[in-house]
Amino acid sequence: MRVVLVDAGGTNIGSVRYALQRLGTDAELTADAGRIRAASHVILPGVGAAGPGMRRLHEAGLVDVLRGLKQPVLGVCLGMQLLCEHSDEADTPCLGVVPAQVRHLPAAPGLRVPHMGWNTLQSKGDHALTDGLRDGDTAYFVHSYAVPVGEYTLAASEHGTPFSAMVAFGNFMGMQFHPERSAGVGAQLLRNFLSL
Repeated sequence: MRVVLVDAGGTNIGSVRYALQRLGTDAELTADAGRIRAASHVILPGVGAAGPGMRRLHEAGLVDVLRGLKQPVLGVCLGMQLLCEHSDEADTPCLGVVPAQVRHLPAAPGLRVPHMGWNTLQSKGDHALTDGLRDGDTAYFVHSYAVPVGEYTLAASEHGTPFSAMVAFGNFMGMQFHPERSAGVGAQLLRNFLSL
C-alpha cells in the first residue's frame, strides 16, 4: 500500500499525516503527478477557501491528474468540496468528479456560521467506507460551505439544514468533517478508507 497526501497547501496536512501514522501508515506528501498516479490511495486534504484551493491545484498541474485517478481518493474538509462540480464560494468551478454543488450554510437565529464543533452523523447507505459507523456517532466539523444531501451522500449531519457529512461517487469519497480530529470514529473511517 502506498498512500499519498496531495500537497495542495492545506493547513491540516500535518494532522492528517499524524492520524495516518497512528494507524501504521506513513503517507508521502507530494505534488508530483507521477507519484500521485502511482499511489494505491490518494488523500486530498484542505482547509481554507475553494478559490485558492483550486488555484493551487491548477498551478501544480494536478487538476486533470486528480480527475483521471482510478484508485480510492478521499477528500477531507475543503478537499471534499473540491471534488464537487462547483462551489458557491467565490463562484468556483471545482474538480467535477462528484455530481454536487457546494452551497453556503444558511444563517439562522441561534446558529453560528461557520459550523464549528462536534455534530452527529446519520448513515444514508451501505458502503465499505462507513463500516462500523452508527447513527449518532459524532465527528468534528469546521466549515461555512456544505454539500446538500443527494444520491452521493453516505452520511449526513445537520446545521440548520441537512448536509452531506460523507460522500462517495465511484472511487471518489469525501468527509466534510476532520477525521484526524474526530477521535475513535475518525480513526475507524480512515482505517476503512485504507482497507479499500
